[in-house]
Amino acid sequence: MGSVKVIIAVCLFLPLRLLAQQVNVSSGKAMTLEPVLKKYVDRFNSLDSEYVKNYVSNADAFDWLKANVPLLDCPDSTIEQTYYYRWWTFRKHLKETPDGFIFTEFITPVKHAGRFNALSCAFGHHVYEGRWLRNTTYLDQYIQYWYLKDAQQKAPRFHQFSSWAADAVYNRFLVDGDSSFVKVLLPAMDEDYRLWEREKRLPDGLFWQFDVKDGMEESISGARREKHTRPTISSYMYGNANALAKIATMAANDTLRTRYTADAKKIRNLVQTQLWDDTAAFFKVRQVIKGSETTRFSNAREQIGFIPWYFDLPADKSKYAAAWEQLTDTSGFDAPWGLTTAERRHPLFRSHGSGGCEWDGAIWPFATTQTLKGLANLLTHYKHKDGMTPAVYYNTLLVYARSQQKNGVPYLGEYQDERTGYWLKGDDPRSSYYNHSGFCDLVINDLIGLKPRADGKLELYPLIPQGKWDWFYLEGVPYHGKVVSVRWDKTGERYGKGKGLRIVVDGKEVYSGKGLNRVVVKGF
Repeated sequence: MGSVKVIIAVCLFLPLRLLAQQVNVSSGKAMTLEPVLKKYVDRFNSLDSEYVKNYVSNADAFDWLKANVPLLDCPDSTIEQTYYYRWWTFRKHLKETPDGFIFTEFITPVKHAGRFNALSCAFGHHVYEGRWLRNTTYLDQYIQYWYLKDAQQKAPRFHQFSSWAADAVYNRFLVDGDSSFVKVLLPAMDEDYRLWEREKRLPDGLFWQFDVKDGMEESISGARREKHTRPTISSYMYGNANALAKIATMAANDTLRTRYTADAKKIRNLVQTQLWDDTAAFFKVRQVIKGSETTRFSNAREQIGFIPWYFDLPADKSKYAAAWEQLTDTSGFDAPWGLTTAERRHPLFRSHGSGGCEWDGAIWPFATTQTLKGLANLLTHYKHKDGMTPAVYYNTLLVYARSQQKNGVPYLGEYQDERTGYWLKGDDPRSSYYNHSGFCDLVINDLIGLKPRADGKLELYPLIPQGKWDWFYLEGVPYHGKVVSVRWDKTGERYGKGKGLRIVVDGKEVYSGKGLNRVVVKGF
């Protein structure tokens, strides 16, 4: 990923390396990472003015996190710090309302939000992240808020932004295994999909959207008035259709299963035939030429071209995999502080100034999360990878983790300068703790590789490069009503519990092996 990235802010994260070494996680018979969590929470609390308090205050943060989130011990202090910081900030956004619990996007009130400062833009990220909480009440009520409570309002806000909501809800089910919840929600999810069709579906079957309603305003390819066909919303709707087909199967609703299976197939074909630019070897926006019904490809590759892999949409062909060459190209999306939202070679790159909400090249954690999920899917679900490897994933995730700091301390804002890492909203309080992306899910689901399934099995498919980590411990992951822990200790010296890979469920070891490899365990 470039030598510049390797040295970025190394000195800033050194103290946490020393902090991690102070914790002896192998002492005692009942191994626990709670001391690691306590060290991080105490440090984050000490750096925070806490100008906003929601459901869980800083004083209660340790107890709440201990009760709810999987704990991590790993040899990379940057990834480990960011992992705990993201859970610590996620907790800040949990808000109790008269309509149940929600997760906010902004820590302070913003004018474009709805009731209770709720916004739907990052709903998919919130659900993917929050699915790993042990107390399911918070996410249950948040999902119900948008599908049920918001729909009852005179001016519903769920469709203020494009969304892969149904896909996220189904992937949440894969973790908690509660089929009754999604089956009861199916009619509302079906109606929501049909509303998207009425609002945004074109006669050819694809979906259009303004870039601002994608949450991606001032992009090179987008518009606020023209109905451009974007890889974002059409990919989201493909993911939603697939999810609804699977939920309908669970509910024994053959009518909906048939409908959504067919629609997913249709959208997939249309995205591959209408939004794939052979010349650029990339998925692109198809723009409406003003004053006509003619369309053309945008002349810009944008990071949204990777979104189809978030939902396994592209066929497993080298033709499509070639798009990923742009990820590690410094003229494409590879910059010192992360992945840019538009290709760096484009003449309009970073042409809209700064301080607003420009998606014309600057780094957005929202988009980085989507691309990393797509890359993980490419590496685990596809044969054609076009040079992408676990090392590419790891390095990209590491740069993303390093970028989440400001003035030498952990920080999460809206968007960044790709060369300097400067957060382009400056010190605007609304941007602090910006809950508009994901990170912990990328570590749990993709790097360590816990792949939840609907077939009563637990799958581990790690993307940690061979020889990179000699040890790690992921403790207390909720899965299908049980608690799973994964421990890797190459030499057996770190934890004193034996060499190799171990998977423990409800305190009982269910798997042991010598290598850090793909594993499938039955009995869930």
